[in-house]
Amino acid sequence: MNNIIKQIEDAQLKENVAVFHVGDTVRVHNKIKEGNRERIQIFEGTVLKRQGTGARETFTVRKNSNGVGVEKTWPVHSPFVEKVEVVRLGKVRRAKLNYLRDRVGKKAKVKELVR
Repeated sequence: MNNIIKQIEDAQLKENVAVFHVGDTVRVHNKIKEGNRERIQIFEGTVLKRQGTGARETFTVRKNSNGVGVEKTWPVHSPFVEKVEVVRLGKVRRAKLNYLRDRVGKKAKVKELVR
């Protein structure tokens, strides 16, 4: 039974997935359906966490919009995620950046990784 589920999930995986890590600032190009029209909406923020494996892998992005923190979680292999482009590389020492939720302003920044 387990092999059947694995085969179905492997068929759902995307061929080319963007390489990004926790702490990076990314732009997520998200497909939105409104009636019979489709458009792409961009959500830019810091990657707080990346969890799961295979078809169930998800990532959470947080941004500050008009003084209010907004978080969205997407599956990495979702057909609604058009592309994920990395704006800035972040230098962090944690796998999950939950502490950023309590911080506002300059304290909520992540150091930039210079290569």
